[in-house]
Amino acid sequence: MATLNYFPCTTTLSHPTFPKPPASHRLQITSQNKNVDMETNSSNNISQPKVDRRNMLLGLGSGGLYSAANLVITPRDSSATPVQAPVLDRCGKAKDLNNGKDIDINCCPPNTDQIVEYRVPPVSQMKIRPSAHRVSDEYIFKYNMAIDRMKHLPKDDPRNFWQQANVHCAYCNGAYKLQEGQVDGPDTEVLQVHNSWLFFPFHRWYLYFYERILGKLINDPTFALPFWNWDNPKGMTIPPMFLEKKSALYNEKRSKNDSMPPAVVDLGLTGEKNPLQLVTNNLTIMYNDMIRGNSDVYGFMGKEYRQGDAPDPGPGSVERSSHTSIHWWVGDPEKNGEDMGNFYTAGRDPLFYCHHANVDRMWTLWQYFIPSNKVPDKRITNFDFLNASFLFYDENKQLVRVRVRDCLDNLGMGYDFQRIDLPWLDYRPPSQTAGARIRRANTISKLAATIFPLKLDQIVRVVVQKTKKGKADEVLVLEDMEVDTSKLLKFDVFVNDEDDNSFELDKAAYLGTYAQLPHKSETNKTVKTSINLKLTDLYDDMDIADDDRILVTLVPRNQGGGVTIGNIKIIEAPPAKKPAA
Repeated sequence: MATLNYFPCTTTLSHPTFPKPPASHRLQITSQNKNVDMETNSSNNISQPKVDRRNMLLGLGSGGLYSAANLVITPRDSSATPVQAPVLDRCGKAKDLNNGKDIDINCCPPNTDQIVEYRVPPVSQMKIRPSAHRVSDEYIFKYNMAIDRMKHLPKDDPRNFWQQANVHCAYCNGAYKLQEGQVDGPDTEVLQVHNSWLFFPFHRWYLYFYERILGKLINDPTFALPFWNWDNPKGMTIPPMFLEKKSALYNEKRSKNDSMPPAVVDLGLTGEKNPLQLVTNNLTIMYNDMIRGNSDVYGFMGKEYRQGDAPDPGPGSVERSSHTSIHWWVGDPEKNGEDMGNFYTAGRDPLFYCHHANVDRMWTLWQYFIPSNKVPDKRITNFDFLNASFLFYDENKQLVRVRVRDCLDNLGMGYDFQRIDLPWLDYRPPSQTAGARIRRANTISKLAATIFPLKLDQIVRVVVQKTKKGKADEVLVLEDMEVDTSKLLKFDVFVNDEDDNSFELDKAAYLGTYAQLPHKSETNKTVKTSINLKLTDLYDDMDIADDDRILVTLVPRNQGGGVTIGNIKIIEAPPAKKPAA
């Protein structure tokens, strides 16, 4: 079992295991009328913003990414079709796609026709969500008490813990249907908030009300959810407070062999056991998810998804990588991943909400703390995105309708995150030269145009034509991917890889990944999706020279297939869109 305690003190790496920015390290986050100056706090090496936080609240002044002065909404046209909150009386049971039978729970919440349009209340005191590895005994006692009280609410109380778990099940597993008259057929009537631009906004609202319910139950409006900082080596084990069997935070259905401390998180799901290699893999993955792998805002957020569209258009970088890996790594592999490792049961584990608090933190970090030269405009101003809506029960058992446009700034919703180091921020892989090996590999690899569509059940190497010779601003597109929604799916993508060691991801040749959890629905067992992987930085890190083609290696991590790739191609990256002046 891999453990951080085994780190040899004398090991030398090609780059530091835990790199920290120097005291002079600064990031500039530019908005219309001011610069937010980030500098290292000399007392604890935690980056803190030198800015009046009140001016960063959504809609106040001009300092926020989505402030009124900066946000120019794309006008609505006659074809505008934002996803609308579901009709509760059209909620039905999801099905197990393996056998076609109803699953053992009813995901549907209590029904009512009393719906209130929700308005985020004024922020009187900012909540600070803490790192789950840095909380006090007093905090753990309070958190455990809140979850215990939530679990003991009446079964028909929508704030009940199991009802809260059902919220995720209903929105993610085909129980909710879209409104009648606004869909084209059975394949487009199911609402799915994963694998699209709705992923981050939905889960932010979900945690927002979950957190407020917990605070209400212990009469503490300042209570803030912890986040599991699995992106930092000091947080790459399950937080100890979730391991006490007598605690309300404990869950029986977790992987007993691979995820129990002192086991180190495996964000790559490679099966690697060496803790040092796992940490370096994890930091490389985080750098890739957050910085290297995205050519535009949709690469991070996920692809567009509107009312009437087929579900699963395409996940963003964090969703299809580190987010999904944590789910499966924690879940019970003997029970098809349940609880955390399967969408329809994930919310039954209290650790789920701690995990997603960190996913939410990734969105905030990407918006405000990632260098803007990578993706100059991190906003989506499309009408259909901003006006998509969901239904949740609030802390007073009132059913409320919320919209994406009102959750775009965590500060405007009244919470922030404890500052901790971001070791992946400077964890760019070392430069790599692979010319000779690639010339040999090209002689035994086939051209992409000759082998697709392809069932990915073994390692595949394929030659893909570039749009132009040498270094270029390009994107690798894996399109028309048919995926089996009932299985865990995971494959990694390498470019011009010079060796066959697929356990090591901390190298320039690693381009990215696709991962999907099993999930249930009433629709067909397979869906079509696609992903885009940015090549520009990889070209800078490798000896592309005057090559007019690259060698792409696909490494499946799951057993038994489940993915058919329709085509692979390289396109020019979309032109960088600068924020409106």
